[in-house]
Amino acid sequence: MICRAVAKRDRNFFLKLIGNAATQSHLRQTHAQIILNGLQSDLATVTKLIQKLSDLGAISDATLIGSTFPNPDIFLYNVIIREFSCNNSHSNSLSIYRQLRQNTALKPDSFTYAFVISAASKLLCSKLGSSIHGHAIVGGAGSDLFVASTIVNMYLNFGKVGYAYKVFDQIPEPDTVLCNTMISGSVDNGCLDESISIFKDMILRRTRFDSTTFSSVLKAAAELQELKLGMAIECLSIKLGFHSHLHVLTGLISLYGKCRDISTAKHLFHQIKHPDIIAYNAMISAFSCNQEMEYAINLFKELSSSQHKVNSSTLVGLIPVSHPFPHSTLTTTIHSFCIKHNFLSQTSVSTALITVYTRLNEINSARKLFDESKHKSLAEWNAMISGYAQNGVTDKAISLFKEMQNLKIPPNPTTITTTLSACAQIGALTLGKWVHDLANKYNFISNIYVSTALIDMYAKCGSIKEARQVFDKMQDKNTVTWNAMISGYGLHGHAHEALNIFNKMLDSKVPITRVTFVNILYSCSHGGLVKEGENIFQTMGSGSGSGMGITHGFDPLPEHYACMVDLYGRAGDLQKAYDFIKKMPIEPGPAVWGALLSGCKTHKNMDLAKLASDKLFELDPENVGYHVLLSNIYTADKNFDEAASIRKSVKNRNLGKTPGCTLIEIDKIPHVFTSGQQFHEQIDGIYRMLEKLMGKMKEVGFCTDTVTALHDVEEEEKELMVNVHSEKLAIAFGVMNLEMGEEIRIIKNLRVCLDCHNFTKFVSKITERVIVVRDANRFHHFKDGECSCGDYW
Repeated sequence: MICRAVAKRDRNFFLKLIGNAATQSHLRQTHAQIILNGLQSDLATVTKLIQKLSDLGAISDATLIGSTFPNPDIFLYNVIIREFSCNNSHSNSLSIYRQLRQNTALKPDSFTYAFVISAASKLLCSKLGSSIHGHAIVGGAGSDLFVASTIVNMYLNFGKVGYAYKVFDQIPEPDTVLCNTMISGSVDNGCLDESISIFKDMILRRTRFDSTTFSSVLKAAAELQELKLGMAIECLSIKLGFHSHLHVLTGLISLYGKCRDISTAKHLFHQIKHPDIIAYNAMISAFSCNQEMEYAINLFKELSSSQHKVNSSTLVGLIPVSHPFPHSTLTTTIHSFCIKHNFLSQTSVSTALITVYTRLNEINSARKLFDESKHKSLAEWNAMISGYAQNGVTDKAISLFKEMQNLKIPPNPTTITTTLSACAQIGALTLGKWVHDLANKYNFISNIYVSTALIDMYAKCGSIKEARQVFDKMQDKNTVTWNAMISGYGLHGHAHEALNIFNKMLDSKVPITRVTFVNILYSCSHGGLVKEGENIFQTMGSGSGSGMGITHGFDPLPEHYACMVDLYGRAGDLQKAYDFIKKMPIEPGPAVWGALLSGCKTHKNMDLAKLASDKLFELDPENVGYHVLLSNIYTADKNFDEAASIRKSVKNRNLGKTPGCTLIEIDKIPHVFTSGQQFHEQIDGIYRMLEKLMGKMKEVGFCTDTVTALHDVEEEEKELMVNVHSEKLAIAFGVMNLEMGEEIRIIKNLRVCLDCHNFTKFVSKITERVIVVRDANRFHHFKDGECSCGDYW
């Protein structure tokens, strides 16, 4: 037998062999040949082998070879760190990085930092990620575009939008990749206006666009439902040759679908010869948004029978979140499908179902889904907090937000906005200020939705000055922001300030909405500005009977007509209010007749009160409030028989009157009082304090107003009945528990009665305190025996 010597192979041979290898087995054989040919210490060959092993999923083999290599360079370390991360072994990537820093003299480069920051981001290691960011800055790679993109992406992934913007703003010439990262990340974190601003800056800097740029910014335009903006983006995409790109077309389908132009969305979908799963999902969602559920379900069936597999986004688009009420059965059917096919583990699906259940007022079903989610996403927390707030379960909304903070889960602007809304509902100023501090901590104040929510919260919690301070500091304001400030002034009876803001809004060319007119007319009504209210109503549009040159093109809705009737009714011009109703081009509803009836009570017009109440009992027979109002009108007119007859009718029909209750917050703890309450840890002291206050008040001329009390009881008993109204108990509790001179703030669920209004004026005088009362209609600020409403409420 003749033995022939096999010629040794060089590095290039093995590099080519490694590149062509298709299986792990091929690579292991190649590795054996590398050792036989003495190249096991050749850096380039081993690096290529490790990279290929990782690509084929043999991460353990790659790690073993890398750990035994005698003198690895930074490139080899980068390969190993990256390949661990690509194989979802992110913690191992971080371990290799620690070994690099602790056991070698090698200096990490920009690729090292980028790969390891990406690993920290995917592990959601916020503190570690920030630490490595610091390493990158010290190592001189902090301003590198590649590193900056991964850092920005990491902070956006953590929900730390403010930190992401700080990094982004320090880069003088951000490239396309970095800008795309900021746009898509901002959209994912609910910072939609900010993402549009970045896109506009790209145009000004002449930064190159790609299809990702357009698809990302179109998401923002779609979520904002800004059709004109979306169409402008579409024109630019046509000009630059990106319009036919699949992802851009898909983004346009979403835009037109969410902006209610379903025909254009369908046209665009049919332009795609071979739609992928993302395009199908966009079209299904577009149908769902436009209540065309039959088309959505048919397309879902078509997708299910195609080569594409239904995914979580398909189901999120199919769930009727936008219009849930006609589709309760469909929702439960989709829920069952999700359980059967294990889609509930996808947080986007769980979030959509939580949202639709809360909108269906099935709050328990939503909470059950939330509690069963093992790895709750921020979106799920937001959906549940928002669901509680929208259903009026504000205590649970705030409690859930506190739990989120205790678990160290960082909020995003949506979380803050929703929680501020809950604080506004219950007038929890202390809690609202705490949330404001958190918004500052996370750099969310520049977010227009957060700042607008702060204005609304401060206004509804009685601090109109702080609401105005937030308003004045905002650089960018949208229509909702201006509306919130006008509404806030209206609530506090500051009609002239509301008019001032309204005129500034007009001068600033900010789009006016029907809500704007409701807010300003409400403000004029509560401030007694009849002429100004008339002039504003006349500028609405053709339906308002305008004889003036400038109109805004809005036909008034029932709520605008109700504001005008209230405007005349409060001012005592009841005949003009009635004449206005008779001339209305639409059939007057309960709100309009209710406004007239309220004016009749204030100005004691029995004839019109009877007419208005007859209409109300016909239109809204189950509303006990109108019966109570008419009963009080008869009582004030000393027509006790009619008052008793109405009360008997209410009793016979089992119409339940909403019980009066008042909330006061002491040391961040809310206390709720009801009329005649007997159970409270300080109840004996409260009644002693109330008796003490009444004694001092009578010395300076206070007399209990017993007009609306029952006529068939003794006068002394009438006094006792009105003296235990819930706001009186709350004020007495506040006097007992707040420091001398400290402001007392209470919230009443019903309109404050005349006696309690007078009582509060006297208490503010004898205790030398400011007392702020929010009732069902507005705010009253009591000081030195006077009320800000001027007894006009």
